[in-house]
Amino acid sequence: MISSTKIKSVDFYRKIPRDLTEASLSGAGLSIIAALSIMFLFGMELNDYLSVSASTSVIVDNSSDGEFLRIDFNISFPALSCEFGSVDVSDALGTNRLNITKTVRKFSIDSNLKPTGAEFHSEYLANVIKHDDKLDDESPEGAFVFTANNFDKYAHQFLITVVNFYAPWCYWSQRLKPSWEKAAKIIKERYDPEMDGRILLGKVDCTQEGVLCRRHHIQGYPSIRIFRKGTDVRSDHGHHEHESYYGDRDVDSLVKTMETLVASLPAESQKLALEDKSNVSDGAKRPAPSAGGCRIEGYVRVKKVPGNLIISARSDAHSFDASQMNMSHVINHLSFGRKVSPRVMSDVKRLIPYVGNSHDRLNGQSFINTHDLGANVTIEHYLQVVKTEVVTRKDYKLVEEYEYTAHSSVAQSLHIPVAKFQLELSPMQVLITENQKSFSHFITNICAIIGGIFTVAGIMDSILHNTLRMMKKVELGKNF
Repeated sequence: MISSTKIKSVDFYRKIPRDLTEASLSGAGLSIIAALSIMFLFGMELNDYLSVSASTSVIVDNSSDGEFLRIDFNISFPALSCEFGSVDVSDALGTNRLNITKTVRKFSIDSNLKPTGAEFHSEYLANVIKHDDKLDDESPEGAFVFTANNFDKYAHQFLITVVNFYAPWCYWSQRLKPSWEKAAKIIKERYDPEMDGRILLGKVDCTQEGVLCRRHHIQGYPSIRIFRKGTDVRSDHGHHEHESYYGDRDVDSLVKTMETLVASLPAESQKLALEDKSNVSDGAKRPAPSAGGCRIEGYVRVKKVPGNLIISARSDAHSFDASQMNMSHVINHLSFGRKVSPRVMSDVKRLIPYVGNSHDRLNGQSFINTHDLGANVTIEHYLQVVKTEVVTRKDYKLVEEYEYTAHSSVAQSLHIPVAKFQLELSPMQVLITENQKSFSHFITNICAIIGGIFTVAGIMDSILHNTLRMMKKVELGKNF
Protein backbone atom coordinates (compact mmCIF):
# COMPACT_ATOMS: atom_id res chain seq x y z
CA MET A 1 0.00 0.00 0.00
CA ILE A 2 1.18 3.46 -0.92
CA SER A 3 1.06 5.73 2.06
CA SER A 4 -0.78 9.02 1.99
CA THR A 5 2.48 10.82 2.68
CA LYS A 6 3.97 9.60 -0.59
CA ILE A 7 0.80 10.59 -2.47
CA LYS A 8 0.95 14.08 -0.96
CA SER A 9 4.51 14.46 -2.20
CA VAL A 10 3.29 14.78 -5.82
CA ASP A 11 0.94 17.66 -4.98
CA PHE A 12 1.46 20.48 -7.49
CA TYR A 13 -0.54 22.87 -5.39
CA ARG A 14 1.13 22.90 -1.98
CA LYS A 15 -0.73 24.98 0.55
CA ILE A 16 0.62 27.81 2.61
CA PRO A 17 -0.98 28.24 6.03
CA ARG A 18 -3.42 31.07 6.00
CA ASP A 19 -1.75 32.63 9.02
CA LEU A 20 1.40 33.10 6.95
CA THR A 21 -0.36 35.03 4.18
CA GLU A 22 -1.03 38.72 4.06
CA ALA A 23 -3.89 40.50 2.28
CA SER A 24 -3.39 43.90 0.70
CA LEU A 25 -5.52 46.56 -0.94
CA SER A 26 -3.50 46.38 -4.15
CA GLY A 27 -3.96 42.62 -4.29
CA ALA A 28 -7.70 43.00 -3.73
CA GLY A 29 -7.94 45.55 -6.52
CA LEU A 30 -6.03 43.34 -8.94
CA SER A 31 -8.19 40.35 -7.94
CA ILE A 32 -11.38 42.25 -8.74
CA ILE A 33 -9.97 43.42 -12.09
CA ALA A 34 -8.82 39.88 -12.90
CA ALA A 35 -12.23 38.40 -12.05
CA LEU A 36 -14.05 40.93 -14.22
CA SER A 37 -11.61 40.32 -17.07
CA ILE A 38 -12.14 36.56 -16.83
CA MET A 39 -15.93 36.99 -16.92
CA PHE A 40 -15.76 39.37 -19.92
CA LEU A 41 -13.41 37.17 -21.95
CA PHE A 42 -15.40 34.06 -21.05
CA GLY A 43 -18.58 35.72 -22.37
CA MET A 44 -16.87 36.72 -25.62
CA GLU A 45 -15.50 33.21 -26.11
CA LEU A 46 -18.89 31.64 -25.40
CA ASN A 47 -20.61 33.99 -27.86
CA ASP A 48 -18.04 33.13 -30.52
CA TYR A 49 -18.57 29.41 -29.87
CA LEU A 50 -22.35 29.73 -30.18
CA SER A 51 -22.30 32.03 -33.23
CA VAL A 52 -22.47 30.71 -36.81
CA SER A 53 -19.52 31.14 -39.12
CA ALA A 54 -19.07 29.99 -42.69
CA SER A 55 -16.26 29.64 -45.16
CA THR A 56 -16.60 30.24 -48.90
CA SER A 57 -14.74 28.38 -51.63
CA VAL A 58 -15.00 28.04 -55.39
CA ILE A 59 -15.02 24.52 -56.83
CA VAL A 60 -15.95 22.79 -60.09
CA ASP A 61 -19.72 22.47 -60.42
CA ASN A 62 -20.81 19.08 -59.07
CA SER A 63 -24.55 19.71 -59.35
CA SER A 64 -26.94 16.99 -58.29
CA ASP A 65 -29.63 18.28 -60.66
CA GLY A 66 -27.96 16.80 -63.76
CA GLU A 67 -26.97 18.46 -67.01
CA PHE A 68 -30.16 20.50 -67.38
CA LEU A 69 -31.13 23.76 -65.72
CA ARG A 70 -34.70 24.92 -65.19
CA ILE A 71 -35.59 28.54 -65.94
CA ASP A 72 -38.83 29.91 -64.45
CA PHE A 73 -40.19 33.15 -65.89
CA ASN A 74 -43.21 35.44 -65.84
CA ILE A 75 -42.90 38.33 -68.29
CA SER A 76 -45.53 40.84 -69.46
CA PHE A 77 -45.42 42.27 -73.00
CA PRO A 78 -47.84 45.22 -73.36
CA ALA A 79 -47.55 45.26 -77.18
CA LEU A 80 -47.11 41.58 -78.17
CA SER A 81 -50.23 39.60 -79.02
CA CYS A 82 -50.68 36.16 -77.48
CA GLU A 83 -51.55 34.94 -80.99
CA PHE A 84 -47.94 35.07 -82.04
CA GLY A 85 -45.90 35.21 -78.82
CA SER A 86 -43.33 32.42 -79.03
CA VAL A 87 -40.77 31.10 -76.53
CA ASP A 88 -37.63 29.72 -78.21
CA VAL A 89 -34.49 28.11 -76.77
CA SER A 90 -31.11 27.63 -78.43
CA ASP A 91 -27.61 26.78 -77.19
CA ALA A 92 -24.00 26.44 -78.28
CA LEU A 93 -24.41 22.70 -78.92
CA GLY A 94 -26.88 23.31 -81.73
CA THR A 95 -30.13 22.77 -79.84
CA ASN A 96 -32.90 24.91 -81.32
CA ARG A 97 -36.40 24.50 -79.89
CA LEU A 98 -39.04 26.83 -81.33
CA ASN A 99 -42.43 27.88 -79.98
CA ILE A 100 -42.40 25.86 -76.75
CA THR A 101 -45.99 25.40 -75.56
CA LYS A 102 -46.06 22.39 -73.23
CA THR A 103 -44.70 24.25 -70.21
CA VAL A 104 -45.67 27.79 -71.22
CA ARG A 105 -48.95 29.64 -70.60
CA LYS A 106 -50.23 32.88 -72.12
CA PHE A 107 -52.77 35.42 -70.88
CA SER A 108 -54.01 38.45 -72.79
CA ILE A 109 -53.35 41.68 -70.90
CA ASP A 110 -54.24 45.32 -71.41
CA SER A 111 -51.93 48.32 -71.44
CA ASN A 112 -51.97 48.33 -67.61
CA LEU A 113 -50.74 44.70 -67.57
CA LYS A 114 -54.09 43.50 -66.20
CA PRO A 115 -55.42 40.16 -67.56
CA THR A 116 -58.47 40.47 -69.83
CA GLY A 117 -59.69 36.87 -69.83
CA ALA A 118 -58.86 33.21 -69.46
CA GLU A 119 -55.69 31.53 -70.64
CA PHE A 120 -55.00 31.96 -74.35
CA HIS A 121 -54.40 28.67 -76.17
CA SER A 122 -52.41 28.77 -79.38
CA GLU A 123 -51.51 25.14 -80.17
CA TYR A 124 -53.47 25.33 -83.41
CA LEU A 125 -51.00 27.79 -84.90
CA ALA A 126 -48.48 24.97 -85.27
CA ASN A 127 -50.55 23.25 -87.96
CA VAL A 128 -49.53 23.53 -91.60
CA ILE A 129 -52.03 25.76 -93.37
CA LYS A 130 -53.19 24.73 -96.81
CA HIS A 131 -53.29 27.23 -99.70
CA ASP A 132 -54.43 27.16 -103.30
CA ASP A 133 -51.48 27.33 -105.67
CA LYS A 134 -53.12 27.58 -109.13
CA LEU A 135 -55.68 30.36 -108.81
CA ASP A 136 -55.60 33.35 -111.10
CA ASP A 137 -54.51 36.44 -109.22
CA GLU A 138 -56.44 38.57 -111.71
CA SER A 139 -59.81 37.01 -110.81
CA PRO A 140 -62.64 39.51 -110.08
CA GLU A 141 -62.65 40.83 -106.54
CA GLY A 142 -65.56 39.64 -104.44
CA ALA A 143 -64.60 40.85 -100.93
CA PHE A 144 -66.14 44.03 -99.58
CA VAL A 145 -63.60 46.79 -98.87
CA PHE A 146 -63.80 47.98 -95.28
CA THR A 147 -62.49 51.30 -94.03
CA ALA A 148 -62.52 53.02 -90.66
CA ASN A 149 -65.55 55.02 -91.84
CA ASN A 150 -67.81 52.11 -92.81
CA PHE A 151 -66.59 49.25 -90.62
CA ASP A 152 -68.97 49.67 -87.68
CA LYS A 153 -71.95 50.22 -89.96
CA TYR A 154 -71.59 46.94 -91.82
CA ALA A 155 -70.26 44.94 -88.89
CA HIS A 156 -73.50 45.79 -87.06
CA GLN A 157 -75.68 45.22 -90.11
CA PHE A 158 -74.84 41.60 -90.96
CA LEU A 159 -75.33 38.64 -88.65
CA ILE A 160 -71.82 37.40 -89.48
CA THR A 161 -68.99 39.52 -90.86
CA VAL A 162 -65.70 37.84 -91.78
CA VAL A 163 -62.78 40.20 -92.44
CA ASN A 164 -59.34 39.59 -93.89
CA PHE A 165 -56.87 42.07 -92.39
CA TYR A 166 -53.92 42.06 -94.78
CA ALA A 167 -50.88 43.95 -96.03
CA PRO A 168 -50.16 44.11 -99.79
CA TRP A 169 -46.43 43.49 -99.27
CA CYS A 170 -46.99 40.35 -97.21
CA TYR A 171 -46.20 37.03 -98.92
CA TRP A 172 -48.93 35.14 -97.08
CA SER A 173 -51.46 37.87 -97.83
CA GLN A 174 -50.59 37.58 -101.50
CA ARG A 175 -51.11 33.81 -101.39
CA LEU A 176 -54.46 34.23 -99.64
CA LYS A 177 -55.77 37.03 -101.88
CA PRO A 178 -57.06 34.99 -104.90
CA SER A 179 -58.63 32.32 -102.66
CA TRP A 180 -60.25 34.95 -100.46
CA GLU A 181 -61.65 36.90 -103.38
CA LYS A 182 -63.06 33.74 -105.02
CA ALA A 183 -64.55 32.48 -101.75
CA ALA A 184 -66.08 35.91 -101.10
CA LYS A 185 -67.61 35.90 -104.59
CA ILE A 186 -69.11 32.43 -104.06
CA ILE A 187 -70.59 33.38 -100.70
CA LYS A 188 -71.90 36.64 -102.15
CA GLU A 189 -73.73 34.73 -104.90
CA ARG A 190 -75.22 32.26 -102.41
CA TYR A 191 -76.14 34.82 -99.76
CA ASP A 192 -76.90 38.11 -101.48
CA PRO A 193 -75.93 40.85 -99.03
CA GLU A 194 -78.89 43.01 -100.09
CA MET A 195 -81.50 40.24 -99.93
CA ASP A 196 -80.18 37.76 -97.37
CA GLY A 197 -78.08 39.73 -94.89
CA ARG A 198 -76.68 36.79 -92.98
CA ILE A 199 -72.99 36.92 -93.93
CA LEU A 200 -70.50 39.29 -95.54
CA LEU A 201 -66.86 38.70 -96.43
CA GLY A 202 -64.61 41.74 -96.51
CA LYS A 203 -61.04 42.92 -96.33
CA VAL A 204 -59.00 45.68 -94.73
CA ASP A 205 -55.70 46.99 -96.10
CA CYS A 206 -53.71 47.61 -92.92
CA THR A 207 -51.19 49.80 -94.73
CA GLN A 208 -54.07 52.20 -95.43
CA GLU A 209 -56.24 51.62 -92.34
CA GLY A 210 -53.64 51.44 -89.58
CA VAL A 211 -55.91 52.79 -86.87
CA LEU A 212 -58.63 50.24 -87.65
CA CYS A 213 -56.13 47.37 -87.60
CA ARG A 214 -54.60 48.47 -84.30
CA ARG A 215 -58.10 48.74 -82.85
CA HIS A 216 -58.55 45.03 -83.50
CA HIS A 217 -55.01 44.19 -82.29
CA ILE A 218 -53.76 43.03 -85.69
CA GLN A 219 -50.05 42.24 -85.47
CA GLY A 220 -49.59 39.52 -88.12
CA TYR A 221 -50.74 39.44 -91.73
CA PRO A 222 -53.10 38.11 -92.87
CA SER A 223 -55.43 37.87 -89.84
CA ILE A 224 -58.96 36.61 -90.47
CA ARG A 225 -61.53 37.74 -87.92
CA ILE A 226 -65.13 36.57 -87.47
CA PHE A 227 -67.61 39.12 -86.05
CA ARG A 228 -71.09 38.12 -84.85
CA LYS A 229 -73.90 40.63 -84.53
CA GLY A 230 -75.33 41.20 -81.07
CA THR A 231 -72.74 39.27 -79.07
CA ASP A 232 -70.85 41.13 -76.37
CA VAL A 233 -70.71 44.62 -77.82
CA ARG A 234 -67.75 46.43 -76.27
CA SER A 235 -68.59 49.88 -75.00
CA ASP A 236 -65.03 51.19 -75.15
CA HIS A 237 -64.69 50.83 -78.92
CA GLY A 238 -68.24 49.93 -79.98
CA HIS A 239 -67.26 46.72 -81.77
CA HIS A 240 -68.10 43.08 -81.15
CA GLU A 241 -66.04 40.51 -79.35
CA HIS A 242 -64.77 38.35 -82.17
CA GLU A 243 -62.96 35.19 -83.15
CA SER A 244 -59.85 34.41 -85.17
CA TYR A 245 -59.74 31.89 -87.99
CA TYR A 246 -56.55 29.84 -88.20
CA GLY A 247 -57.68 27.12 -90.60
CA ASP A 248 -56.77 26.28 -94.18
CA ARG A 249 -56.85 29.11 -96.71
CA ASP A 250 -57.86 27.33 -99.88
CA VAL A 251 -61.21 28.18 -101.51
CA ASP A 252 -62.95 24.94 -100.52
CA SER A 253 -61.97 25.25 -96.84
CA LEU A 254 -62.96 28.91 -96.69
CA VAL A 255 -66.35 28.32 -98.34
CA LYS A 256 -67.02 25.30 -96.10
CA THR A 257 -66.23 27.36 -92.99
CA MET A 258 -68.55 30.18 -94.10
CA GLU A 259 -71.34 27.68 -94.77
CA THR A 260 -70.86 26.25 -91.29
CA LEU A 261 -71.07 29.72 -89.77
CA VAL A 262 -74.33 30.41 -91.61
CA ALA A 263 -75.72 27.04 -90.57
CA SER A 264 -75.16 27.96 -86.94
CA LEU A 265 -77.61 30.88 -87.23
CA PRO A 266 -81.30 30.60 -86.27
CA ALA A 267 -83.74 29.64 -88.98
CA GLU A 268 -85.24 33.13 -89.09
CA SER A 269 -82.54 35.34 -90.50
CA GLN A 270 -84.07 38.52 -89.06
CA LYS A 271 -83.25 37.42 -85.51
CA LEU A 272 -79.92 38.23 -83.96
CA ALA A 273 -77.32 35.49 -84.18
CA LEU A 274 -77.17 33.32 -81.09
CA GLU A 275 -73.73 32.52 -79.88
CA ASP A 276 -72.97 28.96 -81.00
CA LYS A 277 -69.26 28.33 -81.36
CA SER A 278 -69.29 24.53 -81.37
CA ASN A 279 -70.10 23.82 -85.00
CA VAL A 280 -66.61 24.51 -86.36
CA SER A 281 -64.84 21.62 -84.66
CA ASP A 282 -61.56 21.42 -86.56
CA GLY A 283 -59.76 23.79 -84.19
CA ALA A 284 -59.53 26.50 -86.85
CA LYS A 285 -61.69 29.05 -85.06
CA ARG A 286 -60.79 30.42 -81.63
CA PRO A 287 -61.47 33.60 -79.66
CA ALA A 288 -59.36 36.47 -80.90
CA PRO A 289 -57.15 38.36 -78.45
CA SER A 290 -59.24 40.91 -76.59
CA ALA A 291 -56.18 43.08 -75.97
CA GLY A 292 -52.88 43.81 -77.63
CA GLY A 293 -50.60 42.55 -74.87
CA CYS A 294 -49.64 39.18 -73.44
CA ARG A 295 -48.27 37.78 -70.19
CA ILE A 296 -46.08 34.76 -70.86
CA GLU A 297 -45.25 32.51 -67.92
CA GLY A 298 -43.97 29.02 -67.29
CA TYR A 299 -40.61 27.30 -67.43
CA VAL A 300 -38.13 25.73 -69.81
CA ARG A 301 -35.22 23.35 -69.29
CA VAL A 302 -31.91 24.16 -70.94
CA LYS A 303 -28.54 22.47 -71.07
CA LYS A 304 -25.83 23.92 -68.87
CA VAL A 305 -23.97 25.48 -71.75
CA PRO A 306 -24.05 29.02 -73.20
CA GLY A 307 -27.38 29.63 -74.88
CA ASN A 308 -30.35 31.92 -75.43
CA LEU A 309 -33.93 32.23 -74.25
CA ILE A 310 -35.80 34.26 -76.87
CA ILE A 311 -39.37 35.58 -76.82
CA SER A 312 -40.61 36.94 -80.14
CA ALA A 313 -43.49 37.00 -82.61
CA ARG A 314 -43.47 33.79 -84.66
CA SER A 315 -45.79 32.13 -87.16
CA ASP A 316 -45.39 29.79 -90.13
CA ALA A 317 -48.23 31.45 -92.04
CA HIS A 318 -48.11 35.14 -91.10
CA SER A 319 -45.83 38.09 -91.81
CA PHE A 320 -44.89 40.85 -89.41
CA ASP A 321 -44.04 44.48 -89.94
CA ALA A 322 -40.76 44.78 -88.04
CA SER A 323 -41.08 48.56 -87.87
CA GLN A 324 -44.33 48.20 -85.91
CA MET A 325 -43.17 45.52 -83.47
CA ASN A 326 -42.59 46.66 -79.90
CA MET A 327 -40.90 44.17 -77.57
CA SER A 328 -41.16 46.31 -74.42
CA HIS A 329 -41.63 44.09 -71.37
CA VAL A 330 -41.84 43.91 -67.61
CA ILE A 331 -40.06 41.01 -65.90
CA ASN A 332 -42.34 39.90 -63.08
CA HIS A 333 -40.18 36.91 -62.22
CA LEU A 334 -37.04 35.22 -63.52
CA SER A 335 -35.16 32.54 -61.63
CA PHE A 336 -32.96 29.52 -62.23
CA GLY A 337 -32.97 26.05 -60.69
CA ARG A 338 -35.36 24.53 -58.23
CA LYS A 339 -37.48 26.88 -56.17
CA VAL A 340 -36.39 27.42 -52.57
CA SER A 341 -39.18 27.56 -50.02
CA PRO A 342 -39.43 30.72 -47.85
CA ARG A 343 -38.73 28.68 -44.70
CA VAL A 344 -35.52 27.19 -46.09
CA MET A 345 -34.42 30.57 -47.44
CA SER A 346 -35.03 32.05 -43.99
CA ASP A 347 -32.70 29.42 -42.49
CA VAL A 348 -30.11 30.20 -45.15
CA LYS A 349 -30.34 33.92 -44.40
CA ARG A 350 -29.75 33.10 -40.73
CA LEU A 351 -26.55 31.26 -41.64
CA ILE A 352 -25.30 33.44 -44.48
CA PRO A 353 -27.14 36.79 -44.69
CA TYR A 354 -25.87 37.73 -48.16
CA VAL A 355 -27.07 34.57 -49.93
CA GLY A 356 -30.06 35.10 -52.19
CA ASN A 357 -29.59 38.83 -52.67
CA SER A 358 -29.06 38.52 -56.44
CA HIS A 359 -31.25 35.57 -57.47
CA ASP A 360 -34.12 37.98 -58.26
CA ARG A 361 -32.03 40.79 -59.72
CA LEU A 362 -34.39 41.50 -62.68
CA ASN A 363 -37.69 40.91 -60.89
CA GLY A 364 -40.06 43.87 -61.18
CA GLN A 365 -37.91 45.76 -63.67
CA SER A 366 -39.39 47.35 -66.81
CA PHE A 367 -37.69 47.58 -70.19
CA ILE A 368 -39.70 49.92 -72.38
CA ASN A 369 -38.93 50.83 -75.98
CA THR A 370 -39.80 54.51 -76.19
CA HIS A 371 -40.34 56.29 -79.50
CA ASP A 372 -36.98 58.02 -79.37
CA LEU A 373 -35.26 54.65 -79.74
CA GLY A 374 -36.80 54.16 -83.18
CA ALA A 375 -38.15 50.98 -84.76
CA ASN A 376 -36.77 47.43 -84.97
CA VAL A 377 -35.43 47.49 -81.41
CA THR A 378 -34.31 44.26 -79.79
CA ILE A 379 -33.95 44.25 -75.99
CA GLU A 380 -31.13 42.01 -74.79
CA HIS A 381 -30.22 40.76 -71.33
CA TYR A 382 -26.81 39.21 -70.72
CA LEU A 383 -26.96 36.91 -67.68
CA GLN A 384 -24.01 35.27 -65.98
CA VAL A 385 -25.33 32.43 -63.84
CA VAL A 386 -23.41 30.87 -60.93
CA LYS A 387 -24.56 28.11 -58.65
CA THR A 388 -24.35 28.59 -54.88
CA GLU A 389 -24.52 25.62 -52.52
CA VAL A 390 -24.86 25.85 -48.73
CA VAL A 391 -23.78 22.91 -46.54
CA THR A 392 -24.48 22.86 -42.78
CA ARG A 393 -22.20 21.64 -40.02
CA LYS A 394 -23.87 18.21 -40.11
CA ASP A 395 -22.99 17.77 -43.81
CA TYR A 396 -26.61 18.43 -44.71
CA LYS A 397 -27.05 20.19 -48.06
CA LEU A 398 -29.42 22.94 -47.04
CA VAL A 399 -29.96 24.67 -50.38
CA GLU A 400 -28.81 24.79 -53.98
CA GLU A 401 -29.63 28.00 -55.77
CA TYR A 402 -28.49 29.84 -58.86
CA GLU A 403 -27.65 33.51 -58.66
CA TYR A 404 -26.92 35.74 -61.60
CA THR A 405 -25.64 39.11 -62.65
CA ALA A 406 -27.54 40.94 -65.39
CA HIS A 407 -26.59 43.54 -67.97
CA SER A 408 -29.33 44.85 -70.27
CA SER A 409 -29.18 46.86 -73.47
CA VAL A 410 -31.19 47.79 -76.56
CA ALA A 411 -30.00 47.37 -80.13
CA GLN A 412 -31.30 48.03 -83.61
CA SER A 413 -32.23 44.85 -85.46
CA LEU A 414 -32.48 44.10 -89.18
CA HIS A 415 -34.96 41.33 -88.45
CA ILE A 416 -38.07 40.95 -86.31
CA PRO A 417 -37.32 42.51 -82.88
CA VAL A 418 -37.10 40.08 -79.95
CA ALA A 419 -36.60 39.98 -76.20
CA LYS A 420 -33.41 38.01 -75.78
CA PHE A 421 -31.90 36.50 -72.64
CA GLN A 422 -28.32 35.41 -73.33
CA LEU A 423 -27.21 32.85 -70.75
CA GLU A 424 -23.62 32.26 -69.69
CA LEU A 425 -23.51 29.39 -67.19
CA SER A 426 -20.37 29.18 -65.08
CA PRO A 427 -18.62 25.76 -64.87
CA MET A 428 -17.66 26.68 -61.30
CA GLN A 429 -19.83 26.92 -58.22
CA VAL A 430 -19.64 28.73 -54.91
CA LEU A 431 -19.57 26.37 -51.94
CA ILE A 432 -20.50 27.89 -48.58
CA THR A 433 -19.79 25.58 -45.65
CA GLU A 434 -20.86 26.21 -42.07
CA ASN A 435 -17.77 25.78 -39.89
CA GLN A 436 -17.88 23.20 -37.12
CA LYS A 437 -16.46 24.72 -33.89
CA SER A 438 -14.73 22.25 -31.59
CA PHE A 439 -15.89 22.02 -27.97
CA SER A 440 -12.40 20.97 -26.89
CA HIS A 441 -11.01 24.11 -28.52
CA PHE A 442 -13.60 26.15 -26.60
CA ILE A 443 -12.57 24.54 -23.27
CA THR A 444 -8.88 25.05 -24.07
CA ASN A 445 -9.45 28.73 -24.72
CA ILE A 446 -11.40 29.11 -21.47
CA CYS A 447 -8.57 27.51 -19.51
CA ALA A 448 -6.06 29.71 -21.28
CA ILE A 449 -8.09 32.79 -20.40
CA ILE A 450 -8.41 31.87 -16.73
CA GLY A 451 -4.79 30.71 -16.32
CA GLY A 452 -3.35 33.59 -18.30
CA ILE A 453 -5.22 36.31 -16.43
CA PHE A 454 -4.54 34.66 -13.08
CA THR A 455 -0.81 34.45 -13.85
CA VAL A 456 -0.53 37.97 -15.23
CA ALA A 457 -2.45 39.36 -12.27
CA GLY A 458 -0.11 37.46 -9.89
CA ILE A 459 2.97 38.88 -11.58
CA MET A 460 1.59 42.40 -11.45
CA ASP A 461 0.63 41.97 -7.79
CA SER A 462 4.13 40.72 -6.95
CA ILE A 463 5.75 43.62 -8.76
CA LEU A 464 3.46 46.13 -7.10
CA HIS A 465 3.89 44.58 -3.65
CA ASN A 466 7.70 44.49 -3.87
CA THR A 467 7.78 48.02 -5.19
CA LEU A 468 5.74 49.27 -2.25
CA ARG A 469 8.01 47.39 0.20
CA MET A 470 11.12 48.92 -1.33
CA MET A 471 9.58 52.37 -1.13
CA LYS A 472 8.81 51.83 2.54
CA LYS A 473 12.40 50.72 3.27
CA VAL A 474 13.82 53.74 1.52
CA GLU A 475 11.51 55.96 3.52
CA LEU A 476 12.58 54.32 6.81
CA GLY A 477 16.29 54.72 5.86
CA LYS A 478 15.87 58.41 5.36
CA ASN A 479 14.19 58.82 8.71
CA PHE A 480 17.19 57.27 10.48
